[in-house]
Amino acid sequence: MKHPIKTERAPKAVGPYSQGVKAGGFLFISGQIPLDPETGEIVGETTAEQADRVLKSIRCIVEDSSASLNDVVKTTIFLVDMNDFAAVNEVYANYFTGETPARATVQVSRLPKDVRVEIEAIAYLGSD
Repeated sequence: MKHPIKTERAPKAVGPYSQGVKAGGFLFISGQIPLDPETGEIVGETTAEQADRVLKSIRCIVEDSSASLNDVVKTTIFLVDMNDFAAVNEVYANYFTGETPARATVQVSRLPKDVRVEIEAIAYLGSD
């Protein structure tokens, strides 16, 4: 059984998808871009500033699903410029400490709303 997640603490979906979906003991978090949850406006000019907003949104979605960032087992980071890898790593390390999740980082040609970073995540919530 699957259950869509909706929280006001993270940006509303900009298309026909859920912020996240609980299924089979996992939480699958849709790719988050750096939008202010209240205004829907892009937050941050640098990739690091945008990554910080994105990770705040992911944290809110996880917390509103009765979990924490410690439960995240996998992330995928999409960057417009791989030269921003180190800057994003620095921000990322502030959110994921201790046993960090598995991760992939890929460079893409373009992201929604022409932002510089998008991150998706999977958290383990335990067996249903």
